[in-house]
This record gives sequence, structure tokens and C-alpha cells, in this order.
Amino acid sequence: MARVKGGTVTHARHKKITNAAKGYYGRRKNTFKVATQAVDKANQYATRDRKNRKRNFRALWIQRINAAVRAHDEALTYSRFINGLNLAGIEVDRKVLADLAVREPEAFGAIVDQARTALAK
Repeated sequence: MARVKGGTVTHARHKKITNAAKGYYGRRKNTFKVATQAVDKANQYATRDRKNRKRNFRALWIQRINAAVRAHDEALTYSRFINGLNLAGIEVDRKVLADLAVREPEAFGAIVDQARTALAK
């Protein structure tokens, strides 16, 4: 029986790594050993930053909500606004609140008024 060499499988594996390393600088894009290290590290960063992106967007939404709440009522802060929403029984998440604050200021103002009346009670 003839000997089967694994050249096609190895070539495919190498090609997969070098395709993933497209756009990298220097030997990181053409040398398999260096490209493997670079792609592995890039995947570590990608995994970590998927979690960080969620954190960053939540912080952005909170900043936008806080700014919009203070624009409607200077005495009201973000934390008191969220407390007022809970007391009023309004269950809208921060992503939607931030979107309303940017795109629909009058609708957001109505929500702020409801939260303010719930806090006053």
C-alpha cells in the first residue's frame, strides 16, 4: 500500500491561519508560526472585548440617560430617575431609554414626568 502524506491537510490548516492573519504587519501575516501566535492572541482579545463592549455600551446608555434627565429636570439625577421608574412600575431597559432620549425627546420627557410623580408620592 502506498504511503499517504498529510500535505493537503497541513496546507489547509496553514492556509486557514494565514487567511485569519490577513492585514497583520510583517512576518505575522506570512510566517505560519508567528501568524499562529498572532491569531491566537487576537482571538483572546476578541473574546475579552466582547464582554467589555457590553460594559461600555451600558456606561454610554447611562451617561445619555443622565444627561437627558438633567436636561428635563435639573434636580433629578440618574439614580433617582431609575428609582422613580421602579416605583412607577415602568420596565424599560437602559438601551431603549437612551434611544428614546436621543430620538424621541418628548416621549422621554413623558417618562421623566411619570418617574417624578412616582417619586413625589
